[in-house]
Amino acid sequence: MKAINQLKTFQRILDEYPAETPLSKFLPGFYRQNKQMGSTDRRIASRLIYNYFRLGKALSSTAADERLFIAEFLCNSQVNSFLQHFKPEWAACIDFSIDEKLSLIKKTCPGFNLDDVFTWTSQLSSGIDKESFLRSFFVQPDLFIRVYKGFETQVKVALAAAEIVFKDESNGCLSLPNGTRLETVISNPHWYEVQDLSSQQTAQFFKPQKWESWWDACAASGGKSLLLHDMEPTVKLVVSDIRESILNNLDERFQQAGLLKYQKKLLDLTQNNDLILHDYAFDGIILDAPCSGSGTWGRTPEMISQFEDYKIEFFQRLQQSIVRNVVKYLKPGKPLVYITCSVFKAENEGVVDFMVRELGLRLEESKILKGYENKADTMFVARTIAR
Repeated sequence: MKAINQLKTFQRILDEYPAETPLSKFLPGFYRQNKQMGSTDRRIASRLIYNYFRLGKALSSTAADERLFIAEFLCNSQVNSFLQHFKPEWAACIDFSIDEKLSLIKKTCPGFNLDDVFTWTSQLSSGIDKESFLRSFFVQPDLFIRVYKGFETQVKVALAAAEIVFKDESNGCLSLPNGTRLETVISNPHWYEVQDLSSQQTAQFFKPQKWESWWDACAASGGKSLLLHDMEPTVKLVVSDIRESILNNLDERFQQAGLLKYQKKLLDLTQNNDLILHDYAFDGIILDAPCSGSGTWGRTPEMISQFEDYKIEFFQRLQQSIVRNVVKYLKPGKPLVYITCSVFKAENEGVVDFMVRELGLRLEESKILKGYENKADTMFVARTIAR
């Protein structure tokens, strides 16, 4: 009976869920309207709807409940009562490898094709292993934190005391089970920052020097600025974003991290900003560009079925426009570090080619940060140099 009610709740969520809205924003409101749901009910409902969307566009004409059963089988490694109730023969095989599970599904549902989960594999950046990337959608990414220097012992002791399993990824990065409620475990929020593994790894491309002037052009939540400050506290920093609310939120986060001296600017980087920036010349620019976010869809799988082909070219044109307006404030011989959380070649190598061909930048190094191999986001980073 419980499994039947769980299926009914899933169907209600699916029926009421508005496209183009992140599940992370929709579900809290749904739960507030359904106060009879306890914490276990909410946890299971969230698991079911997220797993459902992990199928992407595979078997799109199949009934929603059947797609859910398949998703539950592929995405779980431990037996649960839901699958035991509806598909006991699959529950008995729950500890199969992902390849064995896919083979079983293919026999049961001949129309299943792994390539249909993510239908843009022909447009992936070079170096991304298609098969591994596709399989990664059936695994929930981990939660990653960056621990500030000097607080590693305190954080690890707190996690161990709470019996939370964690892995030291080196350089102050810890991976934890997704859903870990850090605020109830670590008493001081100033000891760490929540930041994905791949995002932390982009810092290897910054290479700041003492007293340099840097611009974090699309600052968003400020994660890259904090990485930069951690590497070289003497850097003179300018942060900008098109969203005023984002810039307002930076103050508290920066203050907690000890980043007290910086300038904020509200800028639309698709426009000419010479009136505001005419006196500026930077020793380094970080451009964490707006993008499709396709490298993060393991965390937001609902985006797979909502994404449309035309958006790839839209984001590429947007990125080219922003790069053109940003690079003129970079000193000769200095780096522009271009970053996306996209897996699409057009947004990654395609934009770097534009920077080299049209803007005269020199590519020093670039890399796909293969988060799909580490239960993390997949990102692209390129360090280019102004001539």
